[in-house]
This record gives sequence, structure tokens and C-alpha cells, in this order.
Amino acid sequence: MINHPAGPPTHPGVDLDDDSPPRPGRNLTPLPARRRSRLRSRPRLARLTVLLAAFVCAACGLVYELELVALGDYLLGDTVTQTSVVLSVMVFAMGLGSLLAKRLTRRPATAFALVECALALTGGLSVLALYSCWAWIGRYQAAMVGLTCLIGVLIGAEIPLLMTLIQRIRREDAGRAAADLFAADYVGALIGGLAFPFLILPGLGPGTGALVTGAVNAVSGAAVVLWLFREEPAPRIRLLLWAVGGLVLALLAGAAAGSDAIEDAARHALYGPGVRYATHSRQQEIVLTGPAEGPLRLYLDGRLAVCGPDEYRRNEALVHPAMAAGPDARVLLLGGGDGLALREVLRHGGVRTVHVVEPDATLTGLARTDPGLAALAGHSLDDPRVRTTAADPLEWLRRSPDDRPYDVVVADLPAPDDGGPVKFHSQEFYGLATRLLAPGGRIAVRAGAEGHGLWQTESGLRAAGLRTVPYAVQGSATASCRAAAAEGTQDFLLASDAEPPLALATDAPPPRALTTATLHTSATRLTALRPTHPPAALSLLGPR
Repeated sequence: MINHPAGPPTHPGVDLDDDSPPRPGRNLTPLPARRRSRLRSRPRLARLTVLLAAFVCAACGLVYELELVALGDYLLGDTVTQTSVVLSVMVFAMGLGSLLAKRLTRRPATAFALVECALALTGGLSVLALYSCWAWIGRYQAAMVGLTCLIGVLIGAEIPLLMTLIQRIRREDAGRAAADLFAADYVGALIGGLAFPFLILPGLGPGTGALVTGAVNAVSGAAVVLWLFREEPAPRIRLLLWAVGGLVLALLAGAAAGSDAIEDAARHALYGPGVRYATHSRQQEIVLTGPAEGPLRLYLDGRLAVCGPDEYRRNEALVHPAMAAGPDARVLLLGGGDGLALREVLRHGGVRTVHVVEPDATLTGLARTDPGLAALAGHSLDDPRVRTTAADPLEWLRRSPDDRPYDVVVADLPAPDDGGPVKFHSQEFYGLATRLLAPGGRIAVRAGAEGHGLWQTESGLRAAGLRTVPYAVQGSATASCRAAAAEGTQDFLLASDAEPPLALATDAPPPRALTTATLHTSATRLTALRPTHPPAALSLLGPR
């Protein structure tokens, strides 16, 4: 237990702003008498200004962290890994910054101004810099760790400097000053954390949001130093601080003006010159390339999700065996916002209603309005039998208001091997989907790659009480859009309360990629490869 003295701190390096001469050693440079009297005349206002600066700086700092996490999730997927890396590196760097700040407390106001300018510039440009690095250089992880470390060091230097400044205003017990300063810091972090998902990200996007945050950061730092403590820097240094602050704001403004050009150039370098639609939705980055008359390519978070000439292989294989194995009047499609799997569902004459639950409303809107994508999907989303809901599929299954069971549930969701979230292939997810099945109803899912991922997905379905049949379709769904891409196979699973038959329906046009014979051949081959001791099912709380 540490007992703080009741009187003023006696540590060297802390200027209590009294009339005593500075102590020898590493002391603060004393303020001129005129400035000290000005601080003492309105100490509450001065102290409130410093606490407000701590509040704003904390809000900006947390926004920088969340921007890095969100960008990593957009570009690389795997939210858990990106969050863990950013937060752990950031916290370590903040501790390092606090240690380094001890060398800056001799002139805390000048040091604070320079730290805030550096943080505003680094944090403000971080998203554009990392996006460009991802597009042109490809070493995103190393750049992200380095930039996160630099931002963390600058954030960590703020509190020691602010603590020194607040002690300059009025002599005060260190514990009380620290309590007020950290309260302002934590409340600012709360506001920044809430503003990011509800205001900054939907209103400005990651790039512009970071630039605006940097500008706010620079202005808040300048307000403290160039108004409240403007007598600390010598006139020449004060002019230099004005120039540096102005330069930072000018650079951020220039980056904001050119951000669209930077993003366009990066996308052209990554996706080629045919980009005709690109946006950041709340869930992902969506990029559509190619002419409206085709062939087109759809990228989700940088991964090729749809290749116009080959997409039929995956969607036919996912839908047709499930639709042929029994009644198909009521269909639930989880995912499938591009309308391509829905197109195959609607080709079956027995379909009466289809409910599409897609987490990204932006993708569904694009599939309705873009001429090329809408034509490729056969304008399926405009069919009167179709009802769409924008919701997370897992959350929707938990709260499903439907009291009528479905004959077929089609999970058009990427497997974890393809960057899909684990939750959409967990045994909890399949258990909730099973509750909505009519007697004899079927579930069709895209499985992981042949091997561990396929059998782990099957274990999840079996844990939900279903019997499964694996099958495959020859050929990649993206081969035509990739240079020298291997053909390979795509694996799927069909599940029901009794072992479902593999067949093709007679009330739909014959698929191009499937025949009954190839279905049975692939099922026989995969069944022979099924491990004696399959891997454990994915779980929301289990190991990955």
C-alpha cells in the first residue's frame, strides 16, 4: 500500500506553480510570473481545459484502435485474430510510450503539442496507408503491427504529459489529480468507442473517419498548448508549433481530398482497371468489376466470391440435390445476398415461398440494381415469392418468428477455410437451423476443403442430430477468373433426420454441372475417405 503525502508532491520535475525557485536537477522549466498568475487567477477553467483535452485525446485514441481492427477484419477476415493483435500491441506500446514520456516532462506543453501533431498525422493517415500497403506491397500484417506500435507509443505519452500540465495549474495531491485525469480519459474512450460503430463508420467510412479524427486530435492538442500554456515555448518555438499544426491539418485535408483517388488507384492495382462499383458496408468491402454485359467478378473483403463464367457450378451443387430430396414448397436461404443460389431455388416448380436472410443489405441492394449482377442472378430477388430480411443469420435463427417449418434450408455461407465466420458452421448454428425443419426437411451447406474442414462441418451437422451425405462437384467456381487456377472440386453436405437421397428433380431444368451419376460417384469417393475418428464439431466456445 502506497501512502501519498498530504502536502504538495516533493518529487523533482514537478513545478507546483508556486513562487519557490526551481529545484536543481531535471526540473520543469518554470513559467514566467505573469503566466503563473494568470493560471492561478482562473485555475478551474484551466484545469477543466486540460481534462477536456484528455477526454478528446482518449476518444480519438480509441477510434484509431477500432479503425485498425475494422480494416484488418475487412481485408483479412478473422476478427478475433485482428482484434487480439491490435489491442495487445497497442497496450504494450502505450506502456512503452509512458516510459519514454518521462524524458519529455521538462517542457510538457511543447512536448504535448508535438506528440499530438505526430499522433494526429499517424492515426489520421493510418487507414489509407495500410490499405495502400495491402493493395500494392502485400505485407499488411507487418505494416499494421508497426503502425499500431507507433500509435500506441504516442497515445501512451499523453497521460504523463497531461498529468504534469495539470499539476502546473494548481498544487494538488497526485492521487486526486490522477483520479480526475483517468476519469476524463475513460469517459472519452467510452464516447469514442460508441461513436465509431454508430456515427463514424456508417457516416464517414474507415478512411475519412480516421482523417477527421486526426484533425480533431490536432486541434485539441493545439488548444491546450497554444492557448492555455502559450507562454512556455519561446516565441520562435511557438511559431514553429503553429507551423507544424497547420502543416498537419493541411496534410490531413489533402489526404481527405485525394482519398477517393488513392482508393481507386489501389483498387485498380488490386482488381484491375474494370472496377465499376466499390463500397464499404457495415459488414465488408464490396467490389464489383467487369462490364455490365459480363463476365463480372464480385469481391467480398478482397476475396473473389463470384466469377461470372463459373459461379453456376457452386450454386447448382448447393441447391439442386437438396430440392430434389423431398418437398420444396417453403425454402429458407441463409446468406445468398447475391441472388445466385436463389436463382437456382426458383427454377424448381414446387417452390411457393423463399425467405432470404442476408446479413449485408448493401449486397442485396447491389444484386437488385446492378444490371450485370441482376441479370446473372436472373432478377431472382424481384420474384414475388421471395421475402428478404437483413439480419445476422445466427441471431435471426435464435429469434426466428416463423412458426411454419421449412422444407429446405440452404446455407449459402462461406466456410471458415474461405474466410467465413466460425459461428455459421458451429453446432449451435446447425442446431438452431434444425428446429425450423419440417419432417423430412433437408439442410444443404457449403463445406470446407476436402479433409479436416469437410469432416468438421459434418461433425457439426451430426451433433445437431442429423444424418449427412457428402458430395462434390468437379471444377472451381472461380477458375476462369484466376490465372493458371487448378480445377479441383467443391465439397458440400446434405443433411436430414434420415439419410437423404442424392438425386436431381424433374421439375427444374437439368443443371450444367451435375448429373445423378456424378453425384453418386463423388458421394462414394468421399464416404470412403471419411475418417474413423472425425474431428470435433466447431463450437462457439470451443477451440478453432
